[in-house]
Amino acid sequence: MKIKILLALIFVNLMHAQKFYFPKTAVTDSAVLEKQMPLLASKLINQPSLLKLKKINRTVFTDNLYRLQIVAGDYKKSISTLADHRKAFADHNMAGNKLIVHEFYSLARLNEQKDKTSFHDALEKAFNKKYGSLSDKLTTKVGIGVDGDVRDSKRILTEALSKQKDKDSIDYPSALALCKSYLNYKTYSSLKPQIMELIAAKDQEKFIIETKDLKTKAGNTLTITIVRKKENTSPLPVILTNNIYAGAFDPFFGKRAAVYNYVGAVVNTRGKRNSNDDNDPFEHESQDIYEVIDWVSKQPWCDGKVGMIGGSYLGFSQWAAVKKLHPALKTIVPQVAVGIGIDYPAQNNIFMSYMLQWIQYVTNNKLTDEADFNNFTKWESVFSEWYKSGKSFRALDTISGKPSKIFQRWLDHPAYDDYWHKMIPYKEDFANINIPILTTTGYYDDDQIGALSYFKAHHQYNKNANHYLVIGPYNHGGAQSYGFTSVNGTTIDPVARISIDDLAFSWFDYILKNGKKPAILKDRINFQVMSTNTWKHAPTLEKMHTSTINFYLQDHKNTTSVFKQPAGKSFTTQIVDFKKRDEKETYHKVSKTDSLKITNSVYFESEVLDKDMIISGNPGGFFNVSINKKDFDTDMSLYQILPDGKAFLLSNHMVRASYAKNNEVRQLLTPGKTEQIPIINSIFMSKKIVKGSKLVLLVGVNKNPNWQINYGSGKDVSDETIKDSGEPLEIKWYNDSYVEIPIYQE
Repeated sequence: MKIKILLALIFVNLMHAQKFYFPKTAVTDSAVLEKQMPLLASKLINQPSLLKLKKINRTVFTDNLYRLQIVAGDYKKSISTLADHRKAFADHNMAGNKLIVHEFYSLARLNEQKDKTSFHDALEKAFNKKYGSLSDKLTTKVGIGVDGDVRDSKRILTEALSKQKDKDSIDYPSALALCKSYLNYKTYSSLKPQIMELIAAKDQEKFIIETKDLKTKAGNTLTITIVRKKENTSPLPVILTNNIYAGAFDPFFGKRAAVYNYVGAVVNTRGKRNSNDDNDPFEHESQDIYEVIDWVSKQPWCDGKVGMIGGSYLGFSQWAAVKKLHPALKTIVPQVAVGIGIDYPAQNNIFMSYMLQWIQYVTNNKLTDEADFNNFTKWESVFSEWYKSGKSFRALDTISGKPSKIFQRWLDHPAYDDYWHKMIPYKEDFANINIPILTTTGYYDDDQIGALSYFKAHHQYNKNANHYLVIGPYNHGGAQSYGFTSVNGTTIDPVARISIDDLAFSWFDYILKNGKKPAILKDRINFQVMSTNTWKHAPTLEKMHTSTINFYLQDHKNTTSVFKQPAGKSFTTQIVDFKKRDEKETYHKVSKTDSLKITNSVYFESEVLDKDMIISGNPGGFFNVSINKKDFDTDMSLYQILPDGKAFLLSNHMVRASYAKNNEVRQLLTPGKTEQIPIINSIFMSKKIVKGSKLVLLVGVNKNPNWQINYGSGKDVSDETIKDSGEPLEIKWYNDSYVEIPIYQE
């Protein structure tokens, strides 16, 4: 990785060295801009910098190329390149549905040239042809693809142009960014209004779409959208989604259910759309959804049966719904479900900076604030400013310029306490959940810990739980939608490229329409073993593996094997100075071609493996440590170093040491005393580790702008400042500590 970084730096420097003519009048004169942009894009296409990128990352190369081709006016080639680009990461042309807006634009321009017609008519022709080529299931996604924020795209373009004020030249990275922002504004502003009208016309032909306001017993207002296929005149089961992300996804979720021959119902949370109630995310779902289900189940288009589906917050909502189970709710399909208080807004009791960005995203207006949420430059700056300031984590919302009562309220509950318990089933509540459930998550899912926490609790407290799990090489989006061909730069085995939508609605057919059980559900746990192109099945999470090996905190250079218990006791000392805010990243070279970042970490490497093995499950074990403070946040990562030298992240784990034994009660450490920190709630993975690989273990301290900083004073971490840091943290990592690695053997 270090060599790659050096090459990338050289590459970046070369790009910055390249200059292209771009008159300063283009910044203020739109006519000049329209003339200059195709010329600039044409120059970029032929630059060695772009061709070099093809070798470094083909997916990024094709993404850049097709955009430049459109700006340059080479619409025919752009369509071909876009098709190649989609193949690089998706199994069908709507997996990257946001790209369809660019395809519509190119097709319309070609029609305009060929037919000598207006752009309006050319676009309608292009839309009708493309729309007609898609299956009903894919047409539901078209609206999301063209629903870009025109104002935000204009803002980004304006910012890119402003950097060129009083300049007559532009460097390669700036030129590329300008072309991209120009294309987005050009396409969204010229296409969105007309295509949304065309989609509405198509929808009117197929569906009956109604939007109503429901009044709860407490007097709150909830907006609900109901979608039915016109051809389905008899009552049907209803698939309900509870959606805080009000906007384009409301009709999408409804239409998605309708095309699978259900009634789709999408209710927005309090404070959204027509609701003037306070928007307090997570707090009222259990109460409100019960009343929504009661109303839905009594409507003439409902046959009395209701199922629920949705991912992330929408997955959490389903668990909120079953805290008080309505008789009409027959099944839920929670996907990548947020484990409120468990993995969000704090993961293993460590609050994340992202929580503030998300709060503003869903509370700034009655829909969602896409412009603010996607302003990554702003949020990186906010998090960096907080980190460098040394102020308390509570100051983060003030630094952002918008104090938040919700943010402060969440910080008041660092333990998994009653505030979080009341939102979802807790302990014995799970014993009363006797409906069938299908959970989906992924090895790369940001909410894997949350999704599995519900699964584990349901089986722990209900011995007859009818609850299935499908888990594979999916990220947060992939485990709630459609099959991608790669994730995090890794190619996915073909057998893993399943449609999560098809799986979910096959499940609904099975439960609500007496259909066949989905073939993939051969046991309670259904997991894809990466690098084997196979699915495996087990009755419990523990049965995902058949044995374990322990990776002790020692390096193979000092022992015959890191997997053997050390003969004598020793420790590795680590020093972390929390006062330092400008330290440079450090790396450890793992091969001739790759390095791992080890900033604030200690590196341990195994011997070369002499046979294949399958790691399947999540690491356990414990750390024996002694520190000179009352608390710290551990950070562990397990890597495979492949025979070709590339590093592959297998699992990671973060936890606040004082909550490691019990996430509900804080137990401070005694300075100077050896303490045991269990590894619980680490990330699940199933992958074949080929002979000739090595395993690398990084253990260390969480210290970066994306998370709270635990200074170890023993005070509420949210209130600590850099003044509480005192002397540098000194950790003794004892060599009898180990990470327990789960191994699967047939």
